[in-house]
Parts: sequence; structure tokens; C-alpha cells
Amino acid sequence: MSMEYRSIDLERWPRREHFAYFSAMADPYVGVTAEVDITEFLSACRAAELPFFLSFLYCAGRAANAVPQLRQRIIDGAPVEFARCDTSHTVLREDGTYSYCRLDCMQPFARYLPAALALQKEARERGGLDDGEDAVSLFFVSTLPWVRYTAIRQPVPAPADSNPRLTWGRFSEQGGHVSMPVTVLANHALVDGAHIGAFFGALERETGALAGWARQRPRS
Repeated sequence: MSMEYRSIDLERWPRREHFAYFSAMADPYVGVTAEVDITEFLSACRAAELPFFLSFLYCAGRAANAVPQLRQRIIDGAPVEFARCDTSHTVLREDGTYSYCRLDCMQPFARYLPAALALQKEARERGGLDDGEDAVSLFFVSTLPWVRYTAIRQPVPAPADSNPRLTWGRFSEQGGHVSMPVTVLANHALVDGAHIGAFFGALERETGALAGWARQRPRS
């Protein structure tokens, strides 16, 4: 699957100086971990019997796509912007290792979910670690459902890549509210704190929208 992108005109790009500044760094990544309130979202998923991880992944992928800077990548040293980016998440296999599973979160949820369940099953049984030729377009997603973490350090390549990484951990309830740590790691040559903030705002909207859809979903 080949994803479409456009080149960014460096001469007219407001981030030209920032791009050059951070691209020269050995570790150009910026990361933020924030607590996300999932009280209503989790309740709606449980009531509608929706799988939590794939449902939250759908919202996270859509939220990341809503921020143009998170769809930007560096190809051959130059910035580009993809029209749409898929997610690639880790799937735990029976032998304790994992494989990658690529999903399209920009389709309607009713179409996404059965496709996601089938692709995740295939990845668990026969998957590997090959994201394909256009891996640069992907959001890399992983989860630590066993740990309620407050910070996380992720492996990154050298030289640096430009794929944003989305991670979340174990959720917990306190005072009637359920929250979960969510982490965004991105290349600072393309992404600033304001853009990460925009992602969390979009994530709140997407989880709210899916929760509303789940409540109105006809029960079989």
C-alpha cells in the first residue's frame, strides 16, 4: 500500500529554522506523557461490548491524523506531509514475542472493527516485524496494559526517524474516574508541544464521539 504525500516548500515553511536546528541533533525527539480521562469511553465500550484496545486505537489514530504536523515525515532529508497515516501496533503472540499489525483508522468504525479483528488475528498467528516499503508513513503504536506508568523511554534508531510513537499503559480508577497514561513521542524537527497538545485535544473529541456512537449502537 503506497501512501500519498506532498513535499513541503522549505523556502516558505515557517518551521524552516526549527527544522534545521533539531535535525542536526543526535536525539531530536520530544515526548509527553499525560493522564487521559477515559471514564465515559470505557463505560460505553463495556456496555456495547467493544474491545477496548482496538476502540481506543481507532480514536488515537484519528486524533493523530487530525494534526498535520503528526502526518509530516522526513524523506531523504526533506520534510513531506502525508494525506493520511495508518497505525502499526504491536500484537502479543503466544510465545511471548510480538508482531506488527497495520490498520486504517480513518474509515467508519463499523467497517474498521471487523477488519481490525481479522488483521490482528492474522498478525498474532502469522505476523512479523515488516511494516512494508512505506513504513515511514505509519504511526508506531504500543501498549503496556500491565503497568500504570508515569514516564516511558522508547527505543529509537540512529540516525533518527520521524514516525510519531503513541503508547498507553494500564488504566485505573480513583474517585469515580478512570484515567490512563498516554504518551506521544515525535521528532522535534516537525512537531512542537502545541502540536502534541492538539493531539490530546483531538483524542478527547474522538473518544467522546466513539462513546456516543457506542451508546446508540443497536444491540443484536
